[in-house]
Amino acid sequence: MGRIAPKAAGNVFYNARFEAAKYNERLFSREGAADEVLIERSKLMKIELGTAMPNPDEVAQMADVYNAPELKNTYCATMCPLGTGLPKVEGANIDRISVKALASFRKVNTAKELLLDISADGVVDDSEMDDMQKIIDTLTEIEQISAELKVFVEKQKGKKGV
Repeated sequence: MGRIAPKAAGNVFYNARFEAAKYNERLFSREGAADEVLIERSKLMKIELGTAMPNPDEVAQMADVYNAPELKNTYCATMCPLGTGLPKVEGANIDRISVKALASFRKVNTAKELLLDISADGVVDDSEMDDMQKIIDTLTEIEQISAELKVFVEKQKGKKGV
């Protein structure tokens, strides 16, 4: 088993590699991981230490090799300037995702009724902006849950080699 690198321990790319090393011992070392991911060892080290930004191809390769689709989401939601504002996936289990989804689905009916009331006259006036924000908040919550479910399913497929 490899040893933990304290300077990289909080890095999502390092953590994903270390988790994947439980199933592929070559990933315990940066050298082995660099060979598997097809990037320079020094670049992998800089990514894991947070001193260099990975490019999208490197993130996609790490996500595939490590079976960590959440890396793509992390990159898009937090590192790519075009993706800021995308929902950030935390990697929840199916039970947690299901409970959050069911709780959000209850809010959909309220949001639907609000949207119908607001749009009935074809105009959104200032007095309706708070209700419009409630609708957006509900849809954003569902978007977040959808992203979490997609990552969960992708990760499960990777475990089965599908």
